[in-house]
Amino acid sequence: MIRLEDTSGGAVAAAISAERHRQGSPTTGMVLTMIIITNEEYQSDATSGAVFAARQHPMRIVSVIPRPGRGPSSLDAEIAVGGDDGPGEVAVLRLRGELANHASSVVIPLLLPDTPVVAFWPSDAPPIPAEDTIGRHAQRRITDCATCADPLEGLRERGRGYQPGDTDLAWSRLTPWRSILATAFDQPMGSVTGGTITAEDNNPSAALLATWLRGSFNAPVDVEWTSSVGIESVKIVTDTGEITISRPDGITATLSRSDVPDAFISLPRRDLTTLLNEDLRRLDPDDVYGWVIRAYAGETG
Repeated sequence: MIRLEDTSGGAVAAAISAERHRQGSPTTGMVLTMIIITNEEYQSDATSGAVFAARQHPMRIVSVIPRPGRGPSSLDAEIAVGGDDGPGEVAVLRLRGELANHASSVVIPLLLPDTPVVAFWPSDAPPIPAEDTIGRHAQRRITDCATCADPLEGLRERGRGYQPGDTDLAWSRLTPWRSILATAFDQPMGSVTGGTITAEDNNPSAALLATWLRGSFNAPVDVEWTSSVGIESVKIVTDTGEITISRPDGITATLSRSDVPDAFISLPRRDLTTLLNEDLRRLDPDDVYGWVIRAYAGETG
C-alpha cells in the first residue's frame, strides 16, 4: 500500500505508473476505469466488491470520498497495484475542504486513455447521474436504490432522470428471477390475467419486477409488502393455470406450474461482486431497464 498525503490527482497517477514500472507490468491489460463516489460508511464494501470484480474485468478503481468542511483543501490517497487480490489498480482518495466539491478535477488525470469509464454510487446518487460532473465522463452509471432512505422514491428519481447508460443494482438483482420466469413460459401457459409479488417492504427490486411484468403481459401485477427479506415469491395467473416461484429461505426456489412436477432451482441472494460483474459485461445502454424505470416513474408519479 502506497500512501500519499496532501497530494494531487496527477501525483497519484504518476505513483501508480511508477509502481507498475517497478513491478514490470504495464497497464495495457486494463479494460476500464471505475470511479466509485461514496462515503466512509460504504467505501470499504464498494471498493472490495470492485477489487474482486477486477479479476474478471481488469480495471483501475478510483474510490472518491468527499469530506467537505471548513478546513484547508487537501487530498490524501492510498494506492495498491496488482497483488493477491487481482490485476487491477486501486486508488482510494479522500478529498477534504473545498476540494471535496471539485472531485472531477482530481479524477480526470486518473482516467485511463481510450477505455470506458464506469461511475458507481453505492449510496447518495445525484438526481440525474448523467449530468453529474463525474457522471458526464462515464459510459455506464451504476446506482443502488436499496441504500436510499426511501428506496421507492429513489426509483422514481432514477426514472425521472434516466438517460441511456444508467442502471441500478435493484435491476441487476432481478436477473435470476427474470430468467426463471422466461424459462417457465417456454411451455404454452395461456394468456396472463394477473400476478402477485410478495416481498420485503419497500423493496425496489420487487417494484421493478412488478412494472416489468405488467408491461410484458399487459396485465395487473400487484406487490404484497411483508416483513420478509428481499423477494419471497412471484405468482403469475394465466387462463390455463398458475406459475409460482417461491423462495422462503433466500437460497433455493421452488417453481410450481399447473400439471407439472415442481422444480427446485438454486436462487441465492447475490453479493456486490456478482452484481458488478454482470453490469460490467455490457457497457452499452440497457434498453429494457430504460423503459421499466421510466414506466415505474410514470406509474407512481
